[in-house]
Amino acid sequence: MDAIKLTNEYIEIVKNDDNNFLEDYKKTVEKVANSNAKYKGKPIPFLYQPMIFTKQDIETFENIGRTLMSITNKVVDKYKESSEFRLKFGYPKLLEELILVDHGYDINVPIGRFDIFYGGGEEFKFCELNTDGSSAMNEDNTIARILLEAEPAKRMQKKYRLSYFELIYKWVDESIETFKRFNDKIEKPNVAIVDFEESGTPAEFEEFKKAYIERGYRTEIVDPRELRYDGSELFFNDMKIDLIYRRIVTRELIERSEEIQDLINAYRDKAVCVIGPVKSQIMHNKIIFKILHDEDTQELFTDEEKKYIKAHIPYTKELSGNKIIYEEALNNKDKYIIKPVDLYASKGVYAGRDFTQNQWKEKLDQCWNNDYLLQEFCIPYTRDFIELEKDELKVSKFGHIIGLFMYNEKLAGLYTRIGKNSIISGLHGYYTVPNLLVE
Repeated sequence: MDAIKLTNEYIEIVKNDDNNFLEDYKKTVEKVANSNAKYKGKPIPFLYQPMIFTKQDIETFENIGRTLMSITNKVVDKYKESSEFRLKFGYPKLLEELILVDHGYDINVPIGRFDIFYGGGEEFKFCELNTDGSSAMNEDNTIARILLEAEPAKRMQKKYRLSYFELIYKWVDESIETFKRFNDKIEKPNVAIVDFEESGTPAEFEEFKKAYIERGYRTEIVDPRELRYDGSELFFNDMKIDLIYRRIVTRELIERSEEIQDLINAYRDKAVCVIGPVKSQIMHNKIIFKILHDEDTQELFTDEEKKYIKAHIPYTKELSGNKIIYEEALNNKDKYIIKPVDLYASKGVYAGRDFTQNQWKEKLDQCWNNDYLLQEFCIPYTRDFIELEKDELKVSKFGHIIGLFMYNEKLAGLYTRIGKNSIISGLHGYYTVPNLLVE
């Protein structure tokens, strides 16, 4: 089966009876609005159509993830053993120290969402590597369940088997497996889902909390400032914490370290199992795109991994130092995008093609020598999607970016954002579409 043909089949089902489906679409919108698929208190924007994949796509994603994990582990090992290699990352002293702490189990990146532009088969480029704080599992799963109840999916199910990639309970089970590697003597660990209250995604945290509790684990959502360490055990109120599901992004953990010394000291002492470890920042920080292409880094990899990096990791340089890089970016604006080294949700990201020459020069001047990267601009692959315009269902082309969720180095599921702009994100106009496997 072919995902594009299946997508067209879904669209034709709707087009052939669009008056009927318009009413069903409105009911679907209402269901999503009344669900917990929310970000910053607002319903997640979505479309009346899933992103369809086949078994062949999933096998491809598994291979992509497997190779990336092999590369990741080699880079982390090199970081641990070589002080010279560590200089490439330019991390502050505290971050470097915490990366080098033994975190107590044998997986460097137990959770991640790795975003790619995907055109099928070997046609893909990485956009972003998200490790600590990886999110959006709940919104994908919630909207997927709702869309499976919509009329087009029901009609497709007369012919095919449609399923979504469950991501909440799967993570609970995988995190407990990781905990057992840390401490196999505690059968039912107490769990804290930890993030700063003002930074977290409460609806998603509540779903994870519910799943942990249903699996039999006492669980609380905790602001890290509320944790207390007595020198041997970490507590939230009277509850001893055994396992922390860390949702604090590392940048914020370091910037606000003075506020959360109890957590940091417990982590240093290996008094609590923290999933994921601070080591995950090695791959999370966007400087990794540049470092992977460095000649001395390339020596770590097999020939196959070198080809993978060359083909799929975009050309990336630091936007600083050598003015040749500045001139190259200035004179070829449509070829490049500039990104801050360590922000998330596409904050501070600028695509040259979105600006006039003068505006682009202003952006380059603003970002030069200011912790920014210059990166090859990847034109998103497109698919047709149904959207509502003036109470009519119409078909339009959307660029898409697909997140590969990896749990304990295995593909767990997917997250897809689509949009019509150069940058596909919450800051630039987007929709979330759920991911369905069609068999």
